[in-house]
Amino acid sequence: MKQGRILWADDEIDLLKAHVLFLESKGYDVVSVNNGQDAVDACRESHFDIIFLDENMPGLSGLEALTLIKEADGTVPVVMITKSEEENIMEQAIGKKIADYLIKPVNPNQILLSLKKNINKSEIIRDMTTDSYRSEFGRIGMQINDSLTFDDWKEVYKKIVYWELELTNTGNQMDEVLRMQKDEANSTFVKFIKKHYEDWFGKDAEERPMMSPDVFKTSLFPLLDNGEKVFFVVFDNFRYDQWRMIKEELSSDFVVENENIYCSILPTATQYARNAIFSGLMPLQMQKMYPKLWVDEDEEEGKNLYEEELIQTQLDRFRKRYTFSYHKINDSVSCEKLVDALPSLSDKQLNVVVFNFVDMLSHARTDSKMIRELASTEAAYRSLTVSWFKHSPIIQFFKKLAERDVKVVITTDHGTIRVDKAIRVVGDRNTNTNLRYKVGKNLDYNAKEVFAVKQPEKIGLPLLNVSSSYIFACNDDFFAYPNNYNYYVQYYKDTFQHGGISMEEMLIPIATVKPKR
Repeated sequence: MKQGRILWADDEIDLLKAHVLFLESKGYDVVSVNNGQDAVDACRESHFDIIFLDENMPGLSGLEALTLIKEADGTVPVVMITKSEEENIMEQAIGKKIADYLIKPVNPNQILLSLKKNINKSEIIRDMTTDSYRSEFGRIGMQINDSLTFDDWKEVYKKIVYWELELTNTGNQMDEVLRMQKDEANSTFVKFIKKHYEDWFGKDAEERPMMSPDVFKTSLFPLLDNGEKVFFVVFDNFRYDQWRMIKEELSSDFVVENENIYCSILPTATQYARNAIFSGLMPLQMQKMYPKLWVDEDEEEGKNLYEEELIQTQLDRFRKRYTFSYHKINDSVSCEKLVDALPSLSDKQLNVVVFNFVDMLSHARTDSKMIRELASTEAAYRSLTVSWFKHSPIIQFFKKLAERDVKVVITTDHGTIRVDKAIRVVGDRNTNTNLRYKVGKNLDYNAKEVFAVKQPEKIGLPLLNVSSSYIFACNDDFFAYPNNYNYYVQYYKDTFQHGGISMEEMLIPIATVKPKR
């Protein structure tokens, strides 16, 4: 079985015959030349999987040949082989994007290792990843069944996301197996939430996990009380898997000091969860204590217009006298203005920044056929998020923060899930339009398919009227009305939605990072 086609250029190629025979015995096809010009000509005439290039050849040097080879085929990996250990030669070779750098004399196993890294790497990683996930599959299954606490579920979700990213990166055929295991985990997680959620606001309130109203108390106030300057960055509608990808992009400038997963409140929707973060209160408490700052579902006014005021109420309640600024970023222009304004924010102890792009992306994917094609899979959706991060002004925002003596707390208000199964619900015309939760009176639904809360005050949610109740979609379900049922199913199936119960929506990231400098 042929492993790959090699071009080896060395003016002493006859002395390397044993190496060539060794590689041919391993299944590699080796073409050898003894000067740089012949290497360039061979590369122009034929394709090779990898090129070994001697740096010190008479006539056209290895570095000169490297430039011409890259012009002829910019994708082929080139391994530079040299007797010289001079730093400037190494830097020139690396600057021209070599795949590897070997010092003579080389032995056959060094060459073999370089081949495996550069032309067999993907297959090796895919096979190893497949074997590793197969061995983990059973352990994860047992962990799903044995998860009795919120901390248990954090670990389950971390493992599933880890393997989701690993298998995606290798184009692995185990993706479908993992998807089924993730569905199983979500079904069991839903049962966990149905069993325990109400108790977190009643008899088990002191033992409940960290939730949306606790973010300031647990993650911001300790830093501020310690004299730190803090930037609090909230990405709307941002999942843990997306954070894992963004974290890699930040790694060149920041060190992660603390990383955790906490629980978004229900409904996992901006109006409820983000207002809970900024106020430090559950929605029912907000409605009672600050009625002018809470907007009910049936009111047409924007639901997140008073975030800055809610932050101030929380600071006042806890008798914190910290100066702060608040910024909501909806587009590139406002982000650029924020970057320009950073020097003027240095006197603030707390700077709160809300980025709405990820939420807009998920909605655009629903409404735009083009965006739906670009983000056709979970992996593509993650990739689109990273592409936005790398190529928008937000990367400059973080790079400028990395130049400052600040701590940055990064989180979200809720996640999102790709919905698949429509379930029927009937409500009056005042029932809200969200596809993952409904609030209203006289809701008609199948009780086995939802998490129904007939006494909303027991989970900290306000009443629209005395007979109001809430229902939450579970797993990857979404609500559809009987009228125009088929249209709504076709339109919303396979879109990203939030508001209900799933690991993706409720188990959300929070991390504290600091500049590397």
